[in-house]
Amino acid sequence: MEDVVKTRREGTILEVTLDRPKANAIDLATSRLLGRTFQSFRDDPELRVAIVRTAGDKFFSAGWDLKAAANGDAVDGDYGVGGFGGLQELRDLNKPVIACVHGMAVGGGFELALSCDLIYASETSSFALPEIRAGTLADAATVKLPKRMPYHVAMDLLLTGRWMDALEAHRWGLVNEVHPPSQLEERVWDVARLLASGPPLVFAAIKEVAREAEAMTFQDAMNRITKRKFRTVDELYDSEDGMEGFRAFAEKREPVWKGR
Repeated sequence: MEDVVKTRREGTILEVTLDRPKANAIDLATSRLLGRTFQSFRDDPELRVAIVRTAGDKFFSAGWDLKAAANGDAVDGDYGVGGFGGLQELRDLNKPVIACVHGMAVGGGFELALSCDLIYASETSSFALPEIRAGTLADAATVKLPKRMPYHVAMDLLLTGRWMDALEAHRWGLVNEVHPPSQLEERVWDVARLLASGPPLVFAAIKEVAREAEAMTFQDAMNRITKRKFRTVDELYDSEDGMEGFRAFAEKREPVWKGR
């Protein structure tokens, strides 16, 4: 079972690969394993960035494993610490996560990509939410998509289950960049290395503020920032890194971030 989730570490970057032929579908056991993997990433102070990818060329992920469901996996079963796919409901994940999407991202596979902070896709990738045809709810996508793209386009995807290719996804801002398949992985690693060289405490503050502000008014969020009511903001303002940025600018040198 452990072989379906592979990890590779390069410095402060963790690459997580889902390898579950033929379609990288996710059952309850796989979801729990992914959750433990991302929880370990979250809690490891030496890791700064994660890449999420899958094996194979045809499917990024087909999402929920319907065969497992037919064999007894309950749709409301125990998905593990991070919810479906290990990321959707993982609390306090304040490190950047990049999705490297190659192939079809279907249903929960689409939602797994949406759980990441950045999405890079190959030209042959496509996205769909076919849950409507199975008479069920694409729950996370229904919550997230209308906030990420024009409402009527989001509802079109949710209500019809149609396919959206990578270029259209890029046009609507769901995908950061689209690349030929042969260039995708190199580009994703370039971005990961760039982020790994950045200020981890600032990234943590960005992620917490962006996440919590979704349920706040602008002024309430600003008040919490200025009064240091966000844990990550409070840590940043009292940190060595907080002063290092100012010193490096004054001394006309590159900052050295320590994460403390």
